[in-house]
Amino acid sequence: MTIAPHLIAIYQQLLDLSQGMLRLAADGEWDELITKEMEYVSAVQQLARSTQDNAPSLQTQEQLRPVLRHILDNESEVKRLLQARLDELAQLVGQSSRQKTMMSAYGKQGSVLVPRQSV
Repeated sequence: MTIAPHLIAIYQQLLDLSQGMLRLAADGEWDELITKEMEYVSAVQQLARSTQDNAPSLQTQEQLRPVLRHILDNESEVKRLLQARLDELAQLVGQSSRQKTMMSAYGKQGSVLVPRQSV
């Protein structure tokens, strides 16, 4: 069946994209990650269209299983790194909010001395 080489190529593209996304997330390249994710979603949509009418044979599914496992592992790690970044940003927002509250409270009492950033 001619669908198998085409599917294998799409899965390989997904694997390459997921590995690129994992590298970008690990390096903290968040803007580039978003661009890569858009490519990834497009490839997933292409895969869905390719398999919509013709399901892959059992043999093809067995061939694709390790690739799919690797893609899913990459996706899981990207999600973990994104959650860590989200937690970091939430902590920074919380700190900023607490500082504003404190400045507001002390500001109502008159002048406030704020330590300077050392250079």
